[in-house]
Amino acid sequence: MHGTEPKDISGFFVTGINYRKSDAETRGRFAISQEKYAHLLETAPAYGISEFFIVSTCNRTEIYGFAENASQLVQLLCSQTEGSQELFSSLAYTKQGVEAVKHFFYVGAGLDSQILGDYEIIGQIKQAAKWAKQYDRIDAFTERLVNCMLQSSKAVKNRTALSSGTVSVSFAAIQYLRRHVKNIKSKKILLLGTGKIGRNTCKNLVDYLGAKKITLINRTEEKAATLAAELGLQPAKMDELQQWIAEADIILVATNAGQAVITCAHLAGLNKKLIIDFSIPYNVDAMARQLPHITLVNVDDLSKMKDETLAMRQAEVPKANAIIAEHIDEFIDWYNMRRHVPVLRAVKSKLKEIHTSPLFIPLVQHQNPDKKIQRVIDGMASKMKEQDQKGCYYIEAINEFLATGA
Repeated sequence: MHGTEPKDISGFFVTGINYRKSDAETRGRFAISQEKYAHLLETAPAYGISEFFIVSTCNRTEIYGFAENASQLVQLLCSQTEGSQELFSSLAYTKQGVEAVKHFFYVGAGLDSQILGDYEIIGQIKQAAKWAKQYDRIDAFTERLVNCMLQSSKAVKNRTALSSGTVSVSFAAIQYLRRHVKNIKSKKILLLGTGKIGRNTCKNLVDYLGAKKITLINRTEEKAATLAAELGLQPAKMDELQQWIAEADIILVATNAGQAVITCAHLAGLNKKLIIDFSIPYNVDAMARQLPHITLVNVDDLSKMKDETLAMRQAEVPKANAIIAEHIDEFIDWYNMRRHVPVLRAVKSKLKEIHTSPLFIPLVQHQNPDKKIQRVIDGMASKMKEQDQKGCYYIEAINEFLATGA
């Protein structure tokens, strides 16, 4: 940890871009891979930043942390992105202090997701905080913030229907296929990438659409083989990619690579294909959309789909907001009390000094001075919570201690 002194919340910022003002291609230029994140965590002190974490998903790239101003965070982030600092700043939103805290709680609850109530963001935030902690970039404030947000998100999930039903990017793909592909059970499907999104999509294909002619390819071949065995499907090797692209009617790409893994060259001269690219940045060359025999769908296209489940979720937003407000208040209460710790510690030290001073011994003869000191400190803390008048309470606490005996 970086120190025991509490930080001023006014120095806490979030700045980022999301789906509201930038398309998937632009967001891809600011996506942060695990390797890039590790480099940012290592080099942050050179930018004057010691406490921060980054959330980078298909919907958003956001950096949260303490800085003198938000531009420091932007400069750090963009040192590892393809997109420029100028472009990022032109699209970015920035929030400071309590407003930054509120934004984080809304993001964690799925209220700011491209698909309302999408709960997959929680796993991504947990991983982001875990990596930051490994590099000692999480201190008391940000650790408490993440933990309080997770509690809030869990309460929203358990006490509302905001995340009820099956709506996510992977399931939106299933809806798209159901609406646009006839007789899908007869279609040959290639699923490239068996991470969380790929795995969920694969299970939905089998469970909801009854598709079984599915071939799985993953860079780590064992992962594809394990999932294929679990679902009764067929695994293949990465070096056979071109062959399986040629045979497939539908290609689903969830590889999360830093560049395109399917290019126009892979698709030239083949039969008609529907390709769904879940990845940010794109893992299918965007120029493939111009090929007459290719229909290419990305995450922004999928997010536009609406159904009755999303309508039901929208009705739950006021309940979610009320729950989030409760947890934000709890976090701010914690922050305010932590902010008073130096004063409380100083008063406690002074009271112990008074107790051991020969000058004051006749005034403070009592059997359990530690218990009395703590009672005085607790009372002082309670008053400081209600009204911030540190100096007045300092004097009052000492007077109270001297006024009563054992």
